[in-house]
Amino acid sequence: MEYPIREKGKFKYIEEGQGTEVIILLHGLFGSMGNFGPLITGLKAKYRLIVPLLPIYEMPRREISMTALMEHVYEFIQIEGYQSVHLVGNSLGGHIGLLMALKDPTIIHSLTLTGSSGLFENALGGSFPRRQNYDFVKKVAQGTFYDPNVASKVLVDEIFETVNSPTKGLNIILTAKSAMRHNLEHELHKITAPTLLIWGKNDSITPAFVGEDFNQKIKGSELHILDECGHAPMMEKPRIFIQLLEAFLSKHSMS
Repeated sequence: MEYPIREKGKFKYIEEGQGTEVIILLHGLFGSMGNFGPLITGLKAKYRLIVPLLPIYEMPRREISMTALMEHVYEFIQIEGYQSVHLVGNSLGGHIGLLMALKDPTIIHSLTLTGSSGLFENALGGSFPRRQNYDFVKKVAQGTFYDPNVASKVLVDEIFETVNSPTKGLNIILTAKSAMRHNLEHELHKITAPTLLIWGKNDSITPAFVGEDFNQKIKGSELHILDECGHAPMMEKPRIFIQLLEAFLSKHSMS
């Protein structure tokens, strides 16, 4: 299902649902706002869901960094007037969520990480997809998931267009390098927000042991490793993902 994209100044985002509690959903490096479609459908009856577009392609190259992306989302939350939010982040989006929880613990009521970077990642699936080689791009996209059929033609086409754009391709590389440099191993003990970790057992980008490492380093965190699942559990196993998230949010309600 397509959701309308709203614009407010420099910010682009999806907003759905009528609940009083706000969930911010952050996509990954090659991800998009559409990656959270099943979550929006499953949760919008109870929660207000906000999916900001990360300005990876629009950001000037000299400014590209994990901190700059985090500050973009943080500014958006401030402008919208949200005092406290639940944050769900996949891959790079989880990394941004961690940085925000470290910057301002009061604004992150709960944190859900799935395939998050910040400790270790096989960046770009081991190699950057070759330009003008559609089959290679398709293979890399399929490798993100346990079930290669989850990598739809629309998804593969989007990635192919990105890597064949000199501007977008370079911004992707610079962002990935910033994520690898910005390791949070020695900062995770400072995370105080209740934290849910949902990982794919077959994740080849941030393998399951990374989820276990996060679980050890974030005090009181809750880890679930899903069978037959890759790097984007919210796309590949949406039903169980929603069940786990709803149970977690019920335990850590703002009311």
